[in-house]
Amino acid sequence: MNTKTQLPLTGLARRFVTDNLIDEGAARDALQGASKEKIPFISYLVQNGMANATQLALAASTEFGVPLFDLSSVALNQLPEQLVDEKLIRKHHTLPLFKRGNRLYVAVADPTNLQALDEIKFNTGMSTDAVLAEEDKLAKVIERYLDAQDTTLDGMDDADLEDIDIEAGDDSERDEESGGEQDDAPIVKYINKMLLDAIKTGASDIHFEPYEKSYRVRYRRDGILREISKPSIKLSSKLAARLKVMSQMDISERRIPQDGRIKMKLSKNKAIDFRVNTLPTLWGEKIVLRILDPSSAKLGIDMLGYEPEQKQMYLDTLAQPQGMILVTGPTGSGKTVSLYTGLNILNTPETNISTAEDPVEINLEGINQVNVNPKVGLDFSSALRAFLRQDPDIVMVGEIRDLETASIAIKAAQTGHLVLSTLHTNSAPETLTRLLNMGVPSFNIATSVSLIIAQRLARRLCSECKQEKTNVPRETLVKEGFTEEQIDTGFTLYGPKGCEKCNQEGYKGRVGIYEVVRITPEMQELIMQEASSLEIAKLAQQQGFNNLRQSGLLKVIQGVTSLEEANRVTKD
Repeated sequence: MNTKTQLPLTGLARRFVTDNLIDEGAARDALQGASKEKIPFISYLVQNGMANATQLALAASTEFGVPLFDLSSVALNQLPEQLVDEKLIRKHHTLPLFKRGNRLYVAVADPTNLQALDEIKFNTGMSTDAVLAEEDKLAKVIERYLDAQDTTLDGMDDADLEDIDIEAGDDSERDEESGGEQDDAPIVKYINKMLLDAIKTGASDIHFEPYEKSYRVRYRRDGILREISKPSIKLSSKLAARLKVMSQMDISERRIPQDGRIKMKLSKNKAIDFRVNTLPTLWGEKIVLRILDPSSAKLGIDMLGYEPEQKQMYLDTLAQPQGMILVTGPTGSGKTVSLYTGLNILNTPETNISTAEDPVEINLEGINQVNVNPKVGLDFSSALRAFLRQDPDIVMVGEIRDLETASIAIKAAQTGHLVLSTLHTNSAPETLTRLLNMGVPSFNIATSVSLIIAQRLARRLCSECKQEKTNVPRETLVKEGFTEEQIDTGFTLYGPKGCEKCNQEGYKGRVGIYEVVRITPEMQELIMQEASSLEIAKLAQQQGFNNLRQSGLLKVIQGVTSLEEANRVTKD
């Protein structure tokens, strides 16, 4: 028997167990986890979703007699600046709130952290009193407070710009992780801050855009672009040079587009890749970074938003030894994540999986990934030919762009291989007619394609603040496409409101909306007759396959997204 587990719980852990906020076993696990990660016990509980931050704060306040302070009422510009060192704030997860004479009041989530008070007292030379705050609110306000203290380029005047100097040769020759004086340069700090902020806020793309008289930085969050920063236009060439050095591009070449990558290590086990592209515009180089988070490919199929019958069709087709699965939709609709989710399911020691991509976005252990490079003759078709001589079980082609690639992929699907690929079309029926228009014989399409997934990404309503919409006329619901049966059964429409959790936007995260069509014998007959996409769509409806609009309305009925958002991504 392990005697350690029999030791009595003390302090906060005992209080939380007594108040039934967490069970004893979970409390012991949390204590071990917090000790291992070197973070406060309360921070560990909240970050891992083991307990409610407000309930923990109330219990801690009662146990230790420390007053509870509501941080939502705090104005950042009223907090004392440059009083406590940033390292201390991050180390102890504390926030200086206000001072009265020689007494400083600091917000803490853990009232037992006396070491924090002692170190701040020593650091500032002031008497220090603790005020209790909820862990989740405290974490957000600390980040905002430190961001406000950070050096940015937005407010720099021309005199400041004269001091900025970046030597491309020095930058490219030194180790990026070795540090050095240049790490303190405002340009370097600014770009690092932009990249980190983008990761923290869940952005998918960062746009650095020069114009005649201005410069702006925008993030794409949940599919929508938002302006984040407006540095001086005088910095345009320096920002471009720094980003190109980080991406290992040729900084002397400004006339043609270039591609590169940046790898940012956040910790020993966590790294984020950025795919970088430059574009020569009228007023300088526009640079766009696509954030490639490997964890997005490992979400699991249940997280993507498939309806149960759609998920089952996808899984059943993945289990087949041969055939072709096509994923279609516009750029940024989540096709890559859908494909990688399928590949993760298939990735076992018994299978040989090869992918040809332009470029490889996410590295996956156990999968042979090839970057196509047309400049040296390595295009999709030549990569596919090589795959077929490599004893493959499963082949993934990044995109079918021409007849040659389509023909080889179809041949592979007909000869005992499972092939996954993408096309840029608007719906599943249009995918079949696109292949016909490319010149693929109708018989080959009918006998090789097994499943088509058309998809879009809609913003997900914030679960904390979404609000009910009442008194929506029946005629309006019918006009939007809801069936009489759905309206008679009854459902609640929700819309966005905005709160702290979603940055006052009303939406947090995204969810997939899918049209999943299995190629049935009746559909094969239509394809061989070279029927139009309208005829194929009509048959798909008769056979019970929801189109994108119907799937979008289902998400509205389920309260996952709003009708406005469904209209934005699915209405013709």
